[in-house]
Amino acid sequence: MKAVIQRVSFAEVTIDHTETRRIEQGFLVLLCVMKGDTIKQAEFMAQKIADLRVFSDEEDRMNRSLGDINGDVLVISNFTLSADCKKGRRPSFDQAASPAEANALYEEFVRLLREKPLHRVETGAFGADMQVHLNNDGPVTLVIDTAQIGK
Repeated sequence: MKAVIQRVSFAEVTIDHTETRRIEQGFLVLLCVMKGDTIKQAEFMAQKIADLRVFSDEEDRMNRSLGDINGDVLVISNFTLSADCKKGRRPSFDQAASPAEANALYEEFVRLLREKPLHRVETGAFGADMQVHLNNDGPVTLVIDTAQIGK
């Protein structure tokens, strides 16, 4: 799994030009499920995101987690994070999981995140046309790739 995590003061997603879901302070998570990803990686990713201490404390140090600030999370599926741009001008997405596998693990990741003591977890819609708007706070942007921890 790969995730791009952005600390936000707000974020929202409009799904198929009809439904909008919004969060306040917290994380926007762009999540990609790769071929061979497992439940263990979804568990690791959910725990890591819940525990990341990148919100400011009284001394303006990154020392607080989502739970500490009663933060929100907006999770958006994003298979383009699997892009391999080494050859040519057109990215290859061969390392992305199949839609059925990816959706199942994406839904499991969201379920795991919702079990954490967080204020709110919102989602986009897997495979839908989405427009994402956000205010990146900091900016703070992190990338986590579970391939670095193993399967």
